[in-house]
Amino acid sequence: MVDLRGYSQAEFERQFNPRVAVPDHQAKIDSRSAASAVARSRLDGIHDVRFGPGPKETLDIFRPASGGKAPVHIYIHGGYWRAQDKADVTFMAEPLVAAGAVVVIANYDLCPDVRVGDIVLQAVRAIAWTYLNIGQYGGDPDRIFISGNSAGGHLCAMALAHDWTADDLPADVVKGAVLLTGVYDPEPVLGISVNEQVRLTPDQVDAVSPMKNPPLRPLPLAILVGAAETEEWIKQSRDYSALCRARGIDHDYQELPGEDHFTMTAVLGEPEKPAVKAILAQMGLASAV
Repeated sequence: MVDLRGYSQAEFERQFNPRVAVPDHQAKIDSRSAASAVARSRLDGIHDVRFGPGPKETLDIFRPASGGKAPVHIYIHGGYWRAQDKADVTFMAEPLVAAGAVVVIANYDLCPDVRVGDIVLQAVRAIAWTYLNIGQYGGDPDRIFISGNSAGGHLCAMALAHDWTADDLPADVVKGAVLLTGVYDPEPVLGISVNEQVRLTPDQVDAVSPMKNPPLRPLPLAILVGAAETEEWIKQSRDYSALCRARGIDHDYQELPGEDHFTMTAVLGEPEKPAVKAILAQMGLASAV
């Protein structure tokens, strides 16, 4: 039995399923997909570069006009590990590329074709591939930063808990991270309808939980969540923030007024929003706007 934490089943679903909590979610998803189609027509992009064996283990690379080795930002999309595609979030590359960054947007195989643990490994492979290969595309492998929203925030958090030296890579492959409204405790997924596709089982939870796998080392870190999220979703970010502080991982924690689960992705296209400012600050870049 899943602990419903005193909620009815319907309210537990609303607390932990953003598509229930935000009734107009599809219009917001469609809006950023349309913005991404426009962005792809404007950006210098190299699409569908393979980084692993899975059908969806591909990434897109977007390069600034300036020459020389640029800092690199890897973005991992959300969708509760079962939906969305890198093409849906291309819009977020525009302000970063304009500021002088190489942007990598990674795909991954989706549940139920794979399990969450498999996706964690795919996210690790995407970052490792970028470190080993991004120099060919004008990026500096010694300046790699990451961000992700929702399930992407979870995958980035798990990447911070990964021992890169086990892959014969430097321990500090990732130089900084911005985590947006992430899933830090996956246990509630066991009790909501999302799990019909995700297929998470109780014995898998700890291995894929950022609350059980905190960052291995201090690094520039921002943990952001929308203040218009549900109470339990905000609590996940607060709890992860507290865990990081307890482990000596200093960071910036913000609850962004008025932002819900889906607008938290949309703000990545707006240079003056806190999320973009945090990403650019970590890379030592200023907004081009």
